[in-house]
Amino acid sequence: MDITVNQKTYSLSQVCSVVHMLQTVIQHPLTGIAVAVNQQIISKADWGNYLLQPGDQVTIIKATQGG
Repeated sequence: MDITVNQKTYSLSQVCSVVHMLQTVIQHPLTGIAVAVNQQIISKADWGNYLLQPGDQVTIIKATQGG
């Protein structure tokens, strides 16, 4: 199945959770980020249970400091 993460397409061999996608597919740290799937923010507490579906559009937002 294909998903899009920040405008880049990834092919996954099976349905996976947000945590699995972050750790193994794109190898992104789990800290300092927020994740939205199809423009819906997913609570970090739900990342392990939220299963991605074919065609999902994932956006990873990095926290920044500023003032």
